[in-house]
Amino acid sequence: MPQNLELKSRISSVSEADRIAHRLNAQGKGILQQRDIYYKVSCGRLKLRIINNRSAELIFYNRVNKKGSRYSDYFVLPVLDAKLTNELCTTAFGQKVVVEKKRRLYLYKNARIHIDEVRGLGTFIEFEVIVRYGKLQAQKLLKVLATEFDIKRAAIVAVSYSDLVFIGKRIKNI
Repeated sequence: MPQNLELKSRISSVSEADRIAHRLNAQGKGILQQRDIYYKVSCGRLKLRIINNRSAELIFYNRVNKKGSRYSDYFVLPVLDAKLTNELCTTAFGQKVVVEKKRRLYLYKNARIHIDEVRGLGTFIEFEVIVRYGKLQAQKLLKVLATEFDIKRAAIVAVSYSDLVFIGKRIKNI
């Protein structure tokens, strides 16, 4: 199973994060409108990601919730029919929550840099370093990115966007 090392943090300025990504000569891959439909599963997380209303992928990942960097084991399966896949997963598991975001995607070495504007939550930066050259290399690259983007410990987020949206919905229903 593929693995990556992740870190997510709140940010106050999308334009400043963009500027830093450009300064690093990270390869810009454009702006993606993403709709992630999370399903109720007994372990890990399962989501259908619909990208720009054109393509979709089913993503399963397993990751602990903790503040700081964390490893994630994952599978990504391209999906030809997002509507049918959603019907199947909703019937089999039930929907948990939907997360909508605008993502600026950059690639830097073996890392993905996501600058996200998440509906109802705010702005974030997320680093996903693919563990391709060993865990030590992934840890070093993540540390470089956290330093370059001046990530403060107090701004680091320990949970998934789905958890934040789900918690927000539960609080509104009290």
